[in-house]
Amino acid sequence: MRLAYEDRFSELEPLLARVEKPSRYIDHEWGTKSDPAAPFRVCLIYPDVYEVGLPNQGIAILYAVLNQQEGISCERGYVPWIDMADAMRAAHVPLLSLEGAAPVASFDIVGFHVPHEMAVTNYLEALDLAGIPLLSADRAEDDPIVIAGGPSVYNPEPVACFFDAIMIGEGEEQIVEASRCVERMRASGASRIDILRALAHVGGAYVPALYEVSHEGPCTEHGFTVPRAGEDVPDVVYKRVVRDFGATDPVPQSIVPYAQLVHDRLSIEVLRGCARGCRFCQAGMTYRPVRERTPDQIVGAVTRGLSEMGYEEVSLTSLSTTDHSCCAPILSRLNRRLADTGTRVSIPSQRLDSFGVDMALSVAGEKKGGLTFAPEAGSQRLRDVINKNVTEDDLERATRAAFEAGWRRVKLYFMMGLPGETDDDIRAIAELADRTYELAREIVPKGQRGGISVSVSVSVFIPKAATPFQWCAQTPDEEVKRRQQLLIHSVRNRAVRVHYHDADTSLIEAVLSRGGRDLSGVIMGAWRRGARFDAWTEQFDLARWEDAAREEGIDLRAVAQTPFELEARLPWEHVSPGVSRGFLLREWRRAMKAETTPDCTRTSCTGCGICPTLHAENVLVGDRK
Repeated sequence: MRLAYEDRFSELEPLLARVEKPSRYIDHEWGTKSDPAAPFRVCLIYPDVYEVGLPNQGIAILYAVLNQQEGISCERGYVPWIDMADAMRAAHVPLLSLEGAAPVASFDIVGFHVPHEMAVTNYLEALDLAGIPLLSADRAEDDPIVIAGGPSVYNPEPVACFFDAIMIGEGEEQIVEASRCVERMRASGASRIDILRALAHVGGAYVPALYEVSHEGPCTEHGFTVPRAGEDVPDVVYKRVVRDFGATDPVPQSIVPYAQLVHDRLSIEVLRGCARGCRFCQAGMTYRPVRERTPDQIVGAVTRGLSEMGYEEVSLTSLSTTDHSCCAPILSRLNRRLADTGTRVSIPSQRLDSFGVDMALSVAGEKKGGLTFAPEAGSQRLRDVINKNVTEDDLERATRAAFEAGWRRVKLYFMMGLPGETDDDIRAIAELADRTYELAREIVPKGQRGGISVSVSVSVFIPKAATPFQWCAQTPDEEVKRRQQLLIHSVRNRAVRVHYHDADTSLIEAVLSRGGRDLSGVIMGAWRRGARFDAWTEQFDLARWEDAAREEGIDLRAVAQTPFELEARLPWEHVSPGVSRGFLLREWRRAMKAETTPDCTRTSCTGCGICPTLHAENVLVGDRK
């Protein structure tokens, strides 16, 4: 029998006075939609704390879609922070859903969002707190079906043994089909394995238990994944794609939180996909094709969302919002609509051209905080290698326009360890930053120069599945640290601040992005040694991972830093975003010759394979050319 919220929450309530930020764990936010009386129940879990997970659009979309279905109720869960998790274990309180304070283990489906590689130990933390066996193979007939989905599922093998099904691609239609499948099979009295076999026929659903790892033929040391003998499952699971993006609800958010969130604003997804073709960027390959919302739909969604939720800021989100073919008129209409309301419109990043600055100017008004540009590489040669398709002239024009328009703070994003990088490319980052600072001093009036800020943020290149650089190795971590010091000492102007990503964390991210099922023991070993919230710098400890890998007989640096042969079958090629292997190989070869490839939404088809394979196409509402 399900206990009422008040009865279950009474077990948790005494712990709240003993933990940091108790508002993370209380319910009754305005705008929740679940129905605890529904016969079929789903709990969606974001693998981080409440204030990080609540703004996530993926969870918000699926939450709204499921709660619109007859007979289905969807609730949410988040991973308790370390203090609460320890207190819950000591008090024998299981992980509870937020809306109904129901044990997560009591749901029919438990779904995890997969935002990035460094969340892996938090899946185990949540499963353990819920009392659900960590391994799919160990789950009993009445345990929930545990699924996963999100942007980082394109190498599912390191986490494959923890999930009953992994949903590849866009989930609006897929999550409903999967829920109805499990509901129907459970009602018929089907066994757990038969439920999984049925799930494997939901488009985009990868069921790891029905596949095995083979080492026959050319492959990496991790092998490659094939269907088990006798199982009726596809050789390649292609991602699901929402063809009519414009028909989806642009305002999936409904919940107004009590706590301050990391992104405390209304978010409207204005377009989905990107065809710029940066060769390091997984999202740019896996989110294709490009589909835009109409200006009328976007403006109407902003008006409706603000009136329903009361936010004072709205963010127009996408991989590249200023690429929307009607971006300028949309911002102009929003400025008129929101005039004198005190509501701020923001866009996540700016294109490296004057148009990007114009768009930033149209949303900033008098509030010119800072602008962010992403040259990604210091030299033109290396920008051509990665297909960034921007020049130093573009950067100079953009920063000049920004300083002339009144901005005083500029942040420049770069990557380190890109294929073909040399010390000269590192020095070029410093030269670009120094020139940007000198340009600011040239333009900004003498009495205002004290407010000038130019900062450089450098992340470490991670080879990602389904990109042209998937065959490349990560630069050894000691070499990364040397190049970081070279950059710091190459910046001449002490007013330019340099920040760089931790090489140790990047090592583990690369291991998880390139490895196979053989890493599952390492992940469990790291978690048992205390690894959780590894995406939080203060919580990450490389020694836990190194000890776990040593116990499993795995060399972490060999996994991350060994290149793959081009003819080798890779651990993740049984799932696909629809981009063909041939296209990725062509792009890799063009990269080695520093040849660029244009954006297909501005020229003609570049042959990536997405549209014919997934029976989808780019949908633009204006002219991008």
